[in-house]
Amino acid sequence: MFRTSIRNKLIVLLLLITIVPFGTSIVTTYLYTKESLKDKFVDENVNLLYQGKLNVEGYIDELKNLSLSFYTNIDFMAYLRNPELDDDYLAKETVKNVILTILHAEENINRVNIVFIKDDLNVSVSKRSSVVFSPFIQELEAENYEKALKNKYYVYLEPMHVVQGEKAANDKRNKRDIFTLHRVLLDIPSNDLLGYISLDIAPSQIINISEKLYVKDKEEFYIISSEGEMIFQSNNKVSEDEAWIKKLTASKKQSGTMELETDSFQGLMIYDRTSEASGGWILAKRIPYTSVFESALSVAKINILFGIIGLCLVILGSFFVSFKITSPIRILLQHINKVEKGDMNVEFVPLGKDEIGVLGNRFQEMIGKINQLINREYKLELENKTNQLKVLQSQLNPHFLYNALQSIGTVALKNKVPQIYTLVTHLSKIMRYGMNIDEDLVPLAKEIDYTKAYLLLQRERFGEQFTYSLNFKETDLSITVPKMILQPIIENYFKHGFDSRADSIGQLAVEGKRQDDMFVITIRDNGIGMSESRLVQIKQTLTDTQQERPTKGTNIGLKNVYLRLKLYYGQKGTLHLDNQKGGGIYVSITFPIEARGILDEGNHY
Repeated sequence: MFRTSIRNKLIVLLLLITIVPFGTSIVTTYLYTKESLKDKFVDENVNLLYQGKLNVEGYIDELKNLSLSFYTNIDFMAYLRNPELDDDYLAKETVKNVILTILHAEENINRVNIVFIKDDLNVSVSKRSSVVFSPFIQELEAENYEKALKNKYYVYLEPMHVVQGEKAANDKRNKRDIFTLHRVLLDIPSNDLLGYISLDIAPSQIINISEKLYVKDKEEFYIISSEGEMIFQSNNKVSEDEAWIKKLTASKKQSGTMELETDSFQGLMIYDRTSEASGGWILAKRIPYTSVFESALSVAKINILFGIIGLCLVILGSFFVSFKITSPIRILLQHINKVEKGDMNVEFVPLGKDEIGVLGNRFQEMIGKINQLINREYKLELENKTNQLKVLQSQLNPHFLYNALQSIGTVALKNKVPQIYTLVTHLSKIMRYGMNIDEDLVPLAKEIDYTKAYLLLQRERFGEQFTYSLNFKETDLSITVPKMILQPIIENYFKHGFDSRADSIGQLAVEGKRQDDMFVITIRDNGIGMSESRLVQIKQTLTDTQQERPTKGTNIGLKNVYLRLKLYYGQKGTLHLDNQKGGGIYVSITFPIEARGILDEGNHY
């Protein structure tokens, strides 16, 4: 039974074609990723360590250059060659100036000491004491001076050590870790020994450089002197007696990579050595294997997780295919064949609540909608005829209104009431301009005529309480503008800003002028203005990109003008409004004189 069952064969087959390739891919991917990540990781850290070495060498070179800066000072060099001239006050002042200059040339220099061999004289200064001239006690620094003298660069970097504070030698709070640069002073070009200079330097800069070269809690970083003494260490538990430190100091290699396997550490160590002129310090970085192969392990875990999920899906899919898919699909195929032959009556019991069941329900709904659409075609033909009739009627209505207004104006003239004739004429002009839907862009002259007719009606309405002015040059009247961009703004003045009190006179000024290749229309009034909060709300409404239906009080007219400016002119078309200092509202409309108009519509909306 097991061998003849399609379901069992399918399950075994799917398991085999899933587990074998998946297992092989996991092992191969992990091994390849592990080695490639290791090589990449090593290369990145080698480059990082090399850059850190350059930074350390650069800093040491700066300090060495400071100790040579006085060679160009003739007076100081004269005193250095003949320090026995104790009564030379100017020479001593020169020494003081030089040693103080070196002390303050770098913020990490804590102390400067110069030894004059010919007179056994010692001159020192620190940031906690003034310049002191004292006898030279050779035993104090003899060993360090000897190392500097034997060095071919005449420089010795004394590793980190503890120095007592000058004012309180027994106070532990004054102790601080420093390293010292000792340099031999020679009488160039004779190479006669003149003395020594020593700079006590706080390790702040070395620490800053070091902290950029490793990842805390994941990597370890050390700077070790050529004698095996610690300059910097990220792990304070490591002692200078460990075997790997002795191995590094004994090695003659400039740089390299090695694997470490100890009780406390398993991983890689990358090292690089500064030049002998910069102290021969060793920069060493230890990286545990857990950090090196972290990415590879993550990839392997993800592969295993997806493999297990895929295996479960395969097993479930096998049963699903066997029991749930075959029979519902056959039912669907039978009804599809009926539809193909023209029988649109599709009815069958639900196939279940799964995807196949949903597919069956959607199939029934689709056939039902097709039947509805066939019936709606006949109804649409009837509605189309009705709409054509309504369009003809709407075309007749404006003509009727124009003729009626013309008849009223004629009666007014016959009865010698020219004022009524004028008002009817203005109203007729406004209606004709607004009802003409064939124009989107019009000459400025048409827009001004329309605006003037509207203002004349308002003038008739308010009498002496309202005055206006329209200032446009004759040469600008041929400029093309969007239709009805002034009327919504002017209408807002009468709705919200006009002061109808008897003792006030409303004033409205509309002006247009050229500014280079742009045309600016300004509308100013002396109305009641608006609050700052309302002004902010209106500006936000204008720039809001949401295409929702405007609600009451959201300045539909202003929004319409703003959107049409953006439609025709893009970012070059602007609408700005603000309160005037003396009262009222100031509105400016800016757009290009040479406009492409509706041709730019597709570029913006």
